[in-house]
Amino acid sequence: MGSSPPSPQHPARLWAAVFPTLCSLGKTDSSAALPQRSDLSSQEELDLGAPERSDSSTAPRPEHRFRLWAAALPALWGEEEYSCEHGSAKYLALCGLGGVVSCGLTHTAVVPLDLVKCRMQAEPSRYRSMLQGFALTVEEEGIRGLAKGWAPTCVGYSLQGLCKFGLYEVFKLRYADMLGPERAYLWRTSLYLAASASAEFFADIALSPMEAAKVRIQTQPGYANALRVAVPKMYREEGLWAFYKGVGPLWMRQIPYTMMKFACFERTLEALYAYVVPKPRSECSKPEQLGVTFVAGYIAGIFCAIVSHPADSVVSVLNKEKGSSTMEVLKKLGFIGVWKGLFPRILMIGTLTALQWFIYDSVKVYFRLPRPPPPEMPASLKEGFFFK
Repeated sequence: MGSSPPSPQHPARLWAAVFPTLCSLGKTDSSAALPQRSDLSSQEELDLGAPERSDSSTAPRPEHRFRLWAAALPALWGEEEYSCEHGSAKYLALCGLGGVVSCGLTHTAVVPLDLVKCRMQAEPSRYRSMLQGFALTVEEEGIRGLAKGWAPTCVGYSLQGLCKFGLYEVFKLRYADMLGPERAYLWRTSLYLAASASAEFFADIALSPMEAAKVRIQTQPGYANALRVAVPKMYREEGLWAFYKGVGPLWMRQIPYTMMKFACFERTLEALYAYVVPKPRSECSKPEQLGVTFVAGYIAGIFCAIVSHPADSVVSVLNKEKGSSTMEVLKKLGFIGVWKGLFPRILMIGTLTALQWFIYDSVKVYFRLPRPPPPEMPASLKEGFFFK
């Protein structure tokens, strides 16, 4: 009985038993480094692997010290404790915060690349390539010119990230509940597509005003150099419509982009753990899991850039030219024109998407949020009950 392992349902008792040992390491008196038998009940001693108590009060023998440590380690470094339940209000709020941090930081960091990309789309005759566009911008406006539009980018994409990641978790849980566990697993790709499209619909409404101001600042020389100047000026000239006339093309660009971003990421992550990573996710350390997240995010980002680029070209020209419509811009650009600036966009979006998923997952780790592993087939499907 003394050699039986401790039951796992007593972590508090294990802490109480090992704490004196932790505090008194290095002392010469070995008896001071052990929990006193008189402080524990007989059952607790048996749970900790101690031999049955006899009538004589003797100190634990040295071979039982290892049992105390072995009993305490699972409580110290074993099963992870989460700060909240998966799907709770706190969980969803912190997921939204993760979206704010990931999207706001990453989009602001690539403002110089985004500025040159927008100018290549709006003025292809002047900005012929990425390197030439950088050189021309620095020549005409100095290094500070590359940071034009950072404020609306930071504000707009922080709001977008809040809705995109936060509402994605909401819709994914809601749609999964509607489908049930079996259909949610079988139709999981469609589930990811539907949840991400629903979230992005609202995210673009939050993004549209700041995106319109950003494009004006970046593509119209002399219009405004700061957000506080651009917003009142746009409102005086065109009213509220100035901030939302690009929401249609934004939906055209962002909804396919986000559907690809989330569905491709989820399935790529699943494939990496199934076929590439040499051990199960549960055996991977946190840094290893975040590394897999980064790789899956970059692969998803490449496809995102290709799918959403034509609509992105339309948005850049539409927000620059007053009174223009989506169809007019499409006719003006033509098939080749809508693909201008694709290479810098792939560089930007690939890196951006990978960093966003990495930061978002890191926020979850920091706040100790539940991070469910890739979905597994429900037992009812494995046994064939669902089809009977």
